[in-house]
Amino acid sequence: MNNNRKQLIHSLNSLLSLALFAMLLSACGGESTEPLPNTSTGSSEVNYTGPAPASADVQNFKINLWDNLVAQDRCGACHGAGGQTPAFVDNQDINTAYAQANTIVNLSDPSQSLMVSKVAGGHNCWLSSTSACADILTTYITNWAGGSEGSVKTVELRAPEAKEPGSTLSFPADSGDFSSTIYPVLSQYCSDCHIEGIQTPLIASDDVQIAYDQAKSRINLENPSASRLVERLRNDFHNCWDGDCDASALMMEMAIEDFAGLQQPRPVDPALLTSKALNLAADGLLANSGGRYEDNIIALYEFKSGEGQTAFDTSGVSPALDLTLSGNVDWVGGWGIKLGGAYENDQGFSVPAGKAQGTTASSRKLHSLLTATGEYAIEAWIAPGNVTQEDARIVTYSGSSTTRNTTLSQSLQRYEVLHRSTTSDENTAFSTQDADMLLQATLQHVVVNYAPGTGRQIYVNGESSGDVDSDPAGLLSEWDDSFALVLGNETDGNSPWEGAIRLVALHNRALTPDQVKANYEVGVGEKFYLLFGVSHLVDVPQSYIVFEVSQFDSYSYRFVSPFFISLDSNAVPSGIPLKGMRLGINGKEATVGQAWANLDIVLDSDEYEPGSGQRLSRLGTVIALENGPESDEFFLTFDQAGDNTFARTEPGLLPAPEPADLEPSSEIGLKTFDEVNESMSRMTGIAKTQADVDATFRTVRQQLPSVEGIRGFLSSHQMAITQMAIQYCDVLVSDTLARDEVFPGFDFSAPVSTAFDSSGRNLVITSLINRFVGNNLTSQPATVETEAELNGLIDTLSACGSSCPAGRTETIVKASCAAVLGSATTLVQ
Repeated sequence: MNNNRKQLIHSLNSLLSLALFAMLLSACGGESTEPLPNTSTGSSEVNYTGPAPASADVQNFKINLWDNLVAQDRCGACHGAGGQTPAFVDNQDINTAYAQANTIVNLSDPSQSLMVSKVAGGHNCWLSSTSACADILTTYITNWAGGSEGSVKTVELRAPEAKEPGSTLSFPADSGDFSSTIYPVLSQYCSDCHIEGIQTPLIASDDVQIAYDQAKSRINLENPSASRLVERLRNDFHNCWDGDCDASALMMEMAIEDFAGLQQPRPVDPALLTSKALNLAADGLLANSGGRYEDNIIALYEFKSGEGQTAFDTSGVSPALDLTLSGNVDWVGGWGIKLGGAYENDQGFSVPAGKAQGTTASSRKLHSLLTATGEYAIEAWIAPGNVTQEDARIVTYSGSSTTRNTTLSQSLQRYEVLHRSTTSDENTAFSTQDADMLLQATLQHVVVNYAPGTGRQIYVNGESSGDVDSDPAGLLSEWDDSFALVLGNETDGNSPWEGAIRLVALHNRALTPDQVKANYEVGVGEKFYLLFGVSHLVDVPQSYIVFEVSQFDSYSYRFVSPFFISLDSNAVPSGIPLKGMRLGINGKEATVGQAWANLDIVLDSDEYEPGSGQRLSRLGTVIALENGPESDEFFLTFDQAGDNTFARTEPGLLPAPEPADLEPSSEIGLKTFDEVNESMSRMTGIAKTQADVDATFRTVRQQLPSVEGIRGFLSSHQMAITQMAIQYCDVLVSDTLARDEVFPGFDFSAPVSTAFDSSGRNLVITSLINRFVGNNLTSQPATVETEAELNGLIDTLSACGSSCPAGRTETIVKASCAAVLGSATTLVQ
């Protein structure tokens, strides 16, 4: 294990004192899953006085697992010396504890450890989320095993249970059956929390269809007892009614059984050539176990719990910096949260913009650990909701909109970093360039690095933005330890960001370019390997077609990177044709997303590598989610697999639809950004390449229209037009040759009192109308109205008379010029 990581965790466990409690109750015996109450006033740290660790590995075990679990409110109350077996936190002999721990951990695949699976099933989790406890335990075991060295681990493929596809139950489209079976239980016992404006999921909403849609992913039609609605009551003791969780869980289970009994199975067409069937939750092999560099992570959010009001810090570095979700926040399927803006719900309640915020006390570990190293990295997988947000905070460690330690923010299509050091101002942004348009409204991997040697750096999708921090190297000694970590907003709620966050990691060291690239290539979210059995089709023992599968969002699955492999190390394919592969879901072929329908490949020893198989395609696809990952059943179909063939009849082409009779389009449209720039250049005679003009255009280009439809007009367009007009007119009037050509005969050196007499004023106004507005156009403002507007503007600006400052004449002409140039005459075509 990395020495810095060892020292970090060891020092945390030695120096951070927590108020934890202990009571040895009947819950410690047998298989009880009753949570342990916190009653002790002692410290979590146990002063170990037994025999010294017998080896370096025993010492690693002590630092990374034993020290973190020996506390009375974790495992020490039961699994210590004289308690129940296994005594893996024996505080009298660390070597005995080590031997006991080895019976319940899997060091080659920590997530598969018995210790992890027991807690994931509800056994004495010390948090409100069993998945968070399981993730933290996995981190502890991984650190003990040395898995945080940054090395890439591989997933061992294992044969799933062979199942024939078909006879699956599906959710009906309407909510009728749900409303008469499950909904009465939810609406009676869950409506204090799970309704609009209080807490997601909205499984008890007054709108039955909303409740049905939100409950589907938490219902297992094939195995009602495995439904999340049941497990939350039975295993997590989540808001049981009448004080009896077993009875509450049984009532919920019976309601789901009644609902499932009303549904009809959907058999598979017997003529299809099919693989064996798989379920993502039951048969998928978790593919998230390796590849990421996480040596120096001090706070980690993967959003695995999928419900509730807490995003758990599963870094394993104490104290946990858990975040409370508030406002417009929803969970995203496949791990993540979605943050939205403020709105008024159907009940008339105002819901504030969403955010996830930690306490100042738990956020203090960021101050302690980042100021100690003097460097950091903020890593995030995000999907911005749009590219029009400004001053929108994505990740911030701050006190308000104007006081901070560090912030990652969005401003249109720029990523911005605001950072406090001894040499930089906390409100001066370091950002990517407008012209690069690196920020897109799609899933992106973003890393912000800071180190004294390099300053701030921004990486997007594994590549450096190339921007160089102009601030010299500084220290973090001026950071404030009273600030809080917030995702999606500021602490004061005045800088909301809209979009989805799939992962956030805070490192107390800057990441190297190779480490950034590695973490990007690993991807994000819950990913599985699905092994579809095809031995019965290709006559190769233990043969499978394997996909990497993830829940892409709350509505779809993503299938990528298919390959063929045999788990028999002695088996090699030879001349086996494979054609027309398609995905099936819940008894039928998916209607869209068949990326491999034209697959035509031969499985052969020339392409096959024992242990890694043969790649079938580089394509991926997305198919619609139906019942949810707990229930949806997948299988493959083929037009040919070995000697087996299926004569597929392609459906005939549908007749071309009658063209829609659209509403008449407007004869008036908008000039796009390049057309606006070209028009202003020609009208004024100022080259587009003039330095000040070019700089202004690059700055505001994203605010100018990108499409010609008049309905796409935004107020931001007019603001950008105004800035462009002011810049062009400033350059024009400041250039004596250029202005004499546009305003021949006007005396720019004359004072305001004489320059704008009737003749001077008429010269300026006529020149502007003739040059910028034109004459005899089909659609244009009346000349008399334009003259009246300009006369009014000149009267206002020249009201100072003989007391006007020097240069006022030029300023009035610039303003008049910008008023006409920045009007609809430039924008509309």
